[in-house]
Amino acid sequence: MTDQPAPAGVPTCYRHPGRESHIRCQRCDRPICPDCMRDAAVGFQCPECVAEGRKTTRSGRTAFGGLRPTNASTTTFVLIGINVAVWLAILASGAGSSRLVDILALRPNGLCSVPGQGGFDVTRALCTGNGEWLPGVADGAYWQLITSAFTHVQLLHIAFNMFALYLFGPQLELFFGRVRYLALYFISALTGSALVYWAGPEYTPTVGASGAIFGLMGALLVVSLKIRVNVQGIVVLLAINFLMTATISNISWQGHVGGFVGGILVAAILVYAPRQHRAAYQSAGLAALTAVTVVAILVRTAQLS
Repeated sequence: MTDQPAPAGVPTCYRHPGRESHIRCQRCDRPICPDCMRDAAVGFQCPECVAEGRKTTRSGRTAFGGLRPTNASTTTFVLIGINVAVWLAILASGAGSSRLVDILALRPNGLCSVPGQGGFDVTRALCTGNGEWLPGVADGAYWQLITSAFTHVQLLHIAFNMFALYLFGPQLELFFGRVRYLALYFISALTGSALVYWAGPEYTPTVGASGAIFGLMGALLVVSLKIRVNVQGIVVLLAINFLMTATISNISWQGHVGGFVGGILVAAILVYAPRQHRAAYQSAGLAALTAVTVVAILVRTAQLS
């Protein structure tokens, strides 16, 4: 069956020229017949406009390719919850003297604690009977590179870090999406730990989420430069924090600097990846950065061993 030509001057469907059509697509305003009408929020749309709309809204992506979160605070609250839970466990088991600190804190090299003798012995073979071995990364405690970023002892330490995480985390999840935000957090923590492993005291434990927090601040700086907003506030905040790092004792500058550099590199990979095949470029870039960090850790282990 074929459509008969419509009378002259009568509008016809743009997809079926022989069909008289008095309904127009709400998006492109072209005449459409009943077979081509698709229900829209107001009126009807043609099949082409419906398909185009699906392309632009199908994924709900963030500005840099991640899935848009329904609640950008959820991931940050989970991270805060883990940190607080570990802190409470440490507090309940002896605070600074808790065995959990010995297990979770980042100690570049292990050593033997000798109770009653007021000292330590770095030789594991001598740590028998009357000594307690405190594990380090160099003798196999690689988990400390990450667990130390969730470990706090002092109330002010965790309070400051968790406030900063609450302040910056949701903003960055809105920009990157949940998966990329978590990648930023954990890679920043790892690069911070890697610099502590290389440049920190060999037998002194290091704790705190500061490396990851400095990574978030570095990432926020990169994003702000990319979208061309005023970066004066974040620059002043960074200057204050680095000044505190340099002037206050017992602060690990290695963790702060390492995390900051890691955050900048992660954000640069996420922000400046080409739009075409963006996810593939981002994944490859983050994998390469993680691999370089892991190699640096292994090289340091070889030195300390």
